[in-house]
Amino acid sequence: MANFKSLTDGLEKKYLFYTLLSPLTMLGEVSMEVLIPLLMAQIVDVGIAAKDINYVVRIGLLMIGAACLSLTFGVLSGRFAALAATGFSHNLRRNLFGKVQDLSFSNMDKFGTASLVTRLTSDITNAQNTYQMVIRICVRSPAMLISAAVMAFFIDGELASFLLVVIPLLAVILAVIGLRAFPRFREMLKQYDSLNSDVQENLTGIRVVKSFVQEAAESQKFSRTAEKLRNTQLKAERIIILNMPVLQLMVYSCIIVLLWSGGTRIITGSMQPGELISFLTYINQILMSLMMISMIFVMLILSRASIGRILEVLNEEVDITDPDTSVAPSVANAANAPVIASGSVEFQDVSFSYSANSQPVLSHINLKVPSGSTLGIIGGTGSSKSTLVQLIPRLYDVTGGRVLVDGHDVRELPLETLRQAVGMVLQKNVLFSGTIRENLLWGNKQATQQELEEACRRSDAHSFITGFPQGYETVLGQGGVNLSGGQKQRLCIARALLTKPRILILDDSTSAVDTATDARIRQALKESLPQTTKIIIAQRITSIQDADQILVLDDGKIAATGTHSELLEACGIYREVYESQQKGQE
Repeated sequence: MANFKSLTDGLEKKYLFYTLLSPLTMLGEVSMEVLIPLLMAQIVDVGIAAKDINYVVRIGLLMIGAACLSLTFGVLSGRFAALAATGFSHNLRRNLFGKVQDLSFSNMDKFGTASLVTRLTSDITNAQNTYQMVIRICVRSPAMLISAAVMAFFIDGELASFLLVVIPLLAVILAVIGLRAFPRFREMLKQYDSLNSDVQENLTGIRVVKSFVQEAAESQKFSRTAEKLRNTQLKAERIIILNMPVLQLMVYSCIIVLLWSGGTRIITGSMQPGELISFLTYINQILMSLMMISMIFVMLILSRASIGRILEVLNEEVDITDPDTSVAPSVANAANAPVIASGSVEFQDVSFSYSANSQPVLSHINLKVPSGSTLGIIGGTGSSKSTLVQLIPRLYDVTGGRVLVDGHDVRELPLETLRQAVGMVLQKNVLFSGTIRENLLWGNKQATQQELEEACRRSDAHSFITGFPQGYETVLGQGGVNLSGGQKQRLCIARALLTKPRILILDDSTSAVDTATDARIRQALKESLPQTTKIIIAQRITSIQDADQILVLDDGKIAATGTHSELLEACGIYREVYESQQKGQE
């Protein structure tokens, strides 16, 4: 019940109303279909036997009326079921996408992007189809089965008694098929995840693929993944396809037995021809109901795996959430709107690992960054520079120690308050489809044109933007494919500046621009944001040598801290990097 509540949470009342109406109208359809064979028997055994044409016409009109009502109820039930199912899937997609937005980076790492895409598309479509079948066919089939069985026993209990053997036998066979098929369908959905991952990776990196002439290799890779998916589908289908032949064998066997037994009874006079006709109709309704139940059974096997995957995300415990305690008064303004008063940052014996079983990637980090100062961070690849700064806005949570902003543990601050105060330009530049203006407004939806231009001037982006024919209304392709790497970096910096952050983090965000542009950006930030704490990760020492403090990371530990001149004297790692870069410039 808790799982069903997770699936239907927030479903609008009108869709719940449609969900109720669909089975009710379906019961009306079933009642009319069950009535028709009874009327037909009356026409044969009474009207035709007595040659009473008026009786035949009267009962015939009743049959036509019952058929029309059955059709009306069936159409209404189908419409209500379609409306309810589409509303259910829309609500479920909205809830699932909303949950994805709440997931932390570590939660996202657990599922993977490709798997989440599959769950939001194929798995929800499977759940939608199942929902529609449950509220319609799952009502029709049992109702028809029970009603027709009652009428069959009413006509001839002895002849109908064989159903007591056929139905349990069929149920056992279907259960065995389902238990064997379920794990295979679950494996099939995992292969869908792999296929989506390959497609996503290939389309995202299509320029790299073409640059290295790897189209053939990528096609072969895709073919291998598609072949694995085909094989898992075949393994699942080999079990499921047994379902229909077994059912048809039992259906036709029943019909043969009934025709033989019923014909014998008519000859002996213990059964009327009309009764046999209606009896066969009821048996056919029972067997058709069993076939529909069989189809539902197959759908439930497939959807059980999909629904389980959806519930895994919906029931995932988000490990980074807002604190239960209220914000301290020192971080709230007069209007009780939480803000960060200053941008001081402190790491107190901070350690971090990506999972409980993995080795720490950061160990015993102790560091103070005063408000308004500039911290430069440098270190080799894999030294956890990016991980360190991602702890400040709580993209990840520390596994040991504390990160303080304005003297408050970041875990005690509301996420919205914290992240609005931290402007972050990630190592990987991400722009979205739309205009340059729309991308910039992510930083501040109320920003004026003047504010947009000012932020772009600080990031040295205004000049190339105005060089486009449409200027700020220039439409960007997905991911900003029509911009160079340096242009994308400068737009991302401008977007972060529009948030008016108290703490600005640039994670290797000027690596794609030339040194002159890099210098202009740093100078602009220094002059225009004197009160903002600036944390700059860079590979070039020239990008951070003017910082108030420079941190040298080595294998997740602090190797040294100090100014540029102090580190040249005291830190061999820093001096080696500096000298190698100087020789490269010469």
